[in-house]
Amino acid sequence: MQRKVLLTEDGLKKLQDELKLLKDERRKEIIERIQEAVAHGDLSENADYAQAKEEQAFIEGRIQEIEDMIKNAEIISHNGNHQSVSIGSTVSVKANGNSMRWTIVGSNEANPAAGKISNESLVGRSLLGAKVGQTVKVETPVGMTEYEIVSIE
Repeated sequence: MQRKVLLTEDGLKKLQDELKLLKDERRKEIIERIQEAVAHGDLSENADYAQAKEEQAFIEGRIQEIEDMIKNAEIISHNGNHQSVSIGSTVSVKANGNSMRWTIVGSNEANPAAGKISNESLVGRSLLGAKVGQTVKVETPVGMTEYEIVSIE
């Protein structure tokens, strides 16, 4: 049984856009490259052909991966409950004198540099269910960190 893939509506749209690009453009481009390489003759010593076939395998694998994610997608709909942190919440925290703001998303959309952390990460998992004013302790690879929940959106 396939595991559900938690996605926001925006994350689902991004996957659908990537799938369309791969199927409509990248797949055609790679087929043209393969055909061009075949036209050059001896395939056993044709680096362009080998590289194009490798890229084709990657593209086809990514298409399959995205199709599976879309098929098993469960859309995260933030219920508007700002009482406690849940998947889809944007939470502001303070730790070690620093303020941080994250949106809790499914693991496929996680991008810490963009302020999106996975519900399966150490910090994300620990924040789930927390309320404003609460302090959450998280054992991270660099040691124990305390996060004070400042606000939940």
